Amino acid sequence: MSEVFTLDAWSLRILQELQRDARQTLQQIADAVGLSPTPCWRRIKAMEDAGVIRGYSALVDRSRVGLSLLVVVEVNLAAHTEELVRGFERAVAAEPAIVRCLSTTGQADYILTVMMPDIAAYERFLHATLFKLPGVTHVRSSIVLKEIKADVRLPVAALASEAAAPSTQAHERRARTARGGPKS
Repeated sequence: MSEVFTLDAWSLRILQELQRDARQTLQQIADAVGLSPTPCWRRIKAMEDAGVIRGYSALVDRSRVGLSLLVVVEVNLAAHTEELVRGFERAVAAEPAIVRCLSTTGQADYILTVMMPDIAAYERFLHATLFKLPGVTHVRSSIVLKEIKADVRLPVAALASEAAAPSTQAHERRARTARGGPKS
């Protein structure tokens, strides 16, 4: 398990801005979060160095590039030996059509998300690739009829309000103390 990088309210607001639009200039991000550019840049650099920010990319509309079929695939393996699991996971990672792979509890060992141009391409993929992955004994495919939500942004806004709360409470205590009220 990777170590959690502690994020304060400023860093969380920066992450919100970068997830909203990573093409903004440093000045635009700094203005949006209420920092000057230098501390804003330092926070971004620290988050990049810590692996919090893993990279930047463009969001592509899959249907406009010919990937109109989205399939959720449940996969079970014959055994769970370290060698078989590693082989399966390496093969999945190397397959571009598989855009997501989750190791899960429950009925399926893995849940994959596969993108294809059409159902005929998916059938070919099933026989040429999926059924031949190491250790696969069972595959259950669900064709996605409509994608209701596909947001890649993480919900850091909730974390930002939590990170700001302690400093707000401390500020209120200082204000009460300055007025001669109880310190609580």
